[in-house]
Amino acid sequence: MRSLLQAAAMVLILLGAVPSDAETPASLKSPAAVGVGKSARQRSVALFTEAGKVLQSPRCLNCHPVQRQPTQGEDLHAHTPPMQGGAGDHGVKGLPCASCHGATNVATLGQRIASVPGSAHWGLAPASMAWQGKSLRAICTQIKNTRLNGGRTLEQIHEHMAKDALVGWAWRPGEGRIPAPGTQEAFGALIKAWIETGAHCPSS
Repeated sequence: MRSLLQAAAMVLILLGAVPSDAETPASLKSPAAVGVGKSARQRSVALFTEAGKVLQSPRCLNCHPVQRQPTQGEDLHAHTPPMQGGAGDHGVKGLPCASCHGATNVATLGQRIASVPGSAHWGLAPASMAWQGKSLRAICTQIKNTRLNGGRTLEQIHEHMAKDALVGWAWRPGEGRIPAPGTQEAFGALIKAWIETGAHCPSS
C-alpha cells in the first residue's frame, strides 16, 4: 500500500509541479561587513536583516506556511499533490510527507521537475513558526519567543540554524531550485553576531 501511495504521489508531482530555472544564489555579507559604524542596537538590527535574506527566501518560506499546507517553487505556489501538515507536521494519515520525500534529494526523469527534495525529518515547521506573509520584525519576535520556538534559548536557536541538517537543506535543495543566499556557515555567523549584539529586532 505504501509503495502505491508513493507511486501515485510521484506521478502527481511530475505532472503538476513547475520547476524554477536554476540561478546563481544570492550572497550574504559577513558579520564584519554589516552595520559598520553603527550603535550596537543598530548593528544588531542590521545583522538580523541580513540573515533575513535566508529566512524570507523561498527555501524557508515554503516550509513555514501560515496555513498548514506547504508551498513549492520560487513563487510559493500550492504544493502538488495537495498536502496538510497534520497533527505532527509530517502529513496526514494515508499521505505523510514521507510518501514522496526521503532522507535525500532524488533526481527525476520528468521534464517538468528535476528532483524531489528530501532530508531527514522532512516536514513543515510548527504552526508557531509560520512565517509566510509576515514582516521581518514578526519573524524575529517569533524566533525569540520561547513559547513559540520550542523552548529554545538564543544559543540553542543559533545551534539549530547553524548546524541543523534540515535547515542546511536550504543550501542543497536539489536540481531545479535556487539555494538560499550564502551558506549555512555564513548564516550561522550572522545569527551568532546578532545574538552577541543584543538580538534586537527590526522595526518593521
